[in-house]
Parts: sequence; C-alpha cells; structure tokens
Amino acid sequence: MTRRPTINDVAARAGVSKSLVSLAIRGSDRVSDESRALIMQAAEELGYRPNAAARSLADRRSHSVGVLLHDLHNPIFAQVLDGVQEVVRGHGYRTMLVTGHGDPDREAAEISSLLEFQVEGLILISHRLDPRLARRVARECPVVIVMRGDITGTGITSVSTDDRAGAVAATQHLIDLGHSRIAHISGSESAIARDREDGYREAMTRAGLADSIVVVPGDFTEISGRDGARTLLEEHPDITAVFVANDLSALGALSALQEAGRRVPDDVSVIGFDGMSLAALGTLNLTTMAQPLEEMGREAADDLFRRITDPSSRASRVRRISDLHPRGTTAKAR
Repeated sequence: MTRRPTINDVAARAGVSKSLVSLAIRGSDRVSDESRALIMQAAEELGYRPNAAARSLADRRSHSVGVLLHDLHNPIFAQVLDGVQEVVRGHGYRTMLVTGHGDPDREAAEISSLLEFQVEGLILISHRLDPRLARRVARECPVVIVMRGDITGTGITSVSTDDRAGAVAATQHLIDLGHSRIAHISGSESAIARDREDGYREAMTRAGLADSIVVVPGDFTEISGRDGARTLLEEHPDITAVFVANDLSALGALSALQEAGRRVPDDVSVIGFDGMSLAALGTLNLTTMAQPLEEMGREAADDLFRRITDPSSRASRVRRISDLHPRGTTAKAR
C-alpha cells in the first residue's frame, strides 16, 4: 500500500512553500492565479486530498453540519434531507449523517458523536425527539428541529406543519365526499400523532359524527397500517373511509384491503399524510395531505447557516401548510 501524498509533497512538486499550498487549497485570494494553477496541477498529479481534520484544527472550524434522521426506512426523511443538503453544499460544507432508528437512547448517543466531531450546527429530523435532549444540545451549537413545532427553547428553531389542521382537512375531504363511517389508524405516542388524531376527532365532531369515531392504534409503520386495517375489517366492516396517520402506514392499509378483496376507492376510500413522493407513483396513487418536505429541509438549513454566520441572530419558528393532494384512493361514498 503506497503512502498518501502530503501537503509537503505538493509543495515540492509545484516548487512553492507549504504555506502557499495551504492558502491555495483554502481558496485564499492571496494566491496568484499562476501559483494556484501550479499547485492544483501538482495536487492532481499526486492524487493529493486535503486533510479535513488538519484544516479544522488550523482554523478551528469543522465546516460540517450534523443531521439526525429518525428513520431511514421512511422515504419522507430522505426528501427533507435532499433540501438540507442542497443548502449545505451551496455553503461549501459537509453533512455528517446519523440515524437513531427510532430509539431515543440511540438518538442521544448519535447526537453526542456528532458534537464530538465539532459540527457547527445540528438539524434534527425526528418526530419522537426528547425535548430535554434538544434543549441541552442547543447550549453547544445552533439547532433546527424539523417536523416538531412543539419543542421550543433558546437556540432552537423549529420547521414544521400544523398537523392538527392538516388532519382536520384530511378528514373533511372524506366527509365532503359523503362518507360518515370514517375510521382513523393512528401513529405513535408522539406529539405529531396526537395532533393528527385530535384533528380527526375535531373534524368528525364538527360534522356531527362524534358517535361514529373509530380509532385503532398504529406506529407510523407499514406493518401497523396493515394490522390496523385488518382490525377495522374485523371489528368495523361497515367502514367506508380511513384516514391513516402517515403515508407509509397508508400503504400497509392498502395492502390489507386488497388482500381482503375490498376495492379502493369503490368500497373503501383511503387518505394518508406526509406527501411521500413514492405514494404518487404507479398503482399506489395515494390521496394525501402533503407537507412541503424538501422546502422544509431548505428552510431548516438556511436558518442554521444564518445563525452560524451571525451567532447573535435569534432562533425562529417556521410553520408551513400541508396541501391536499386528491388522487385515486378516495372517491364519493356509495
């Protein structure tokens, strides 16, 4: 295995000093175009890669942002990440990505690891985040929380949607189609899931359908959506519409309905929540309350860099609106 070329090797090949190579690699305007061209040519010929750790030690900046994803199995988190990385790359920074796999203890450990690498800010994309953990890490660096609007504190910006209002709109869509026997497959014990269930209950009560409220538990996973739909078919076979707490669970519900021979939307209408891009494709064609996921990611990163650049600037609270995307899984009640 050959030795990796160093900054000294580049300097020797280009016939310049080590300090001039360092300035050129950092993009300093103190290096002439001629010298920069020589240095870059030497670096390319040698296959030299700058030492990011050494650079961080030299200027006491990591030029990196830490991102925690709640779960890699739900595509909506990747959509938010796309927006984040677009902004991060535009600032010439790196993204350090970790996931807690939905485990609060693991999330805390992964965030601690990011802080050990001296990230200059944190973007936490998680709906089960411990508020105490968020407030604690916000004392060390700027923090932006995506999807949780209820966590506040010094140094914490939140970017979220109004989950309760979105759930009211989703349920109202079914009511407007003439459905009265509408069930809800809920999410986890998180604040987001509670808001979405509360929105369902509010819309049903407003429409005079409080006696028809049916809620079965779920946990935002495809399996829980499937199991929830099976429970509904066994215990409430007269249900004609289902509002599912998120799109991933809605896909599971669609699978269970298909297995049972129930036609969607002819026999049962189904609506999800989130705006997962996969749900719009092919035979899925899922009606959903869509969050502006990539836009939320960009807003989160924009706010983070605003506070990295100006540490005296204040954190903020951004609340977006979810839009109804009616597709092929909802129709008028028969």
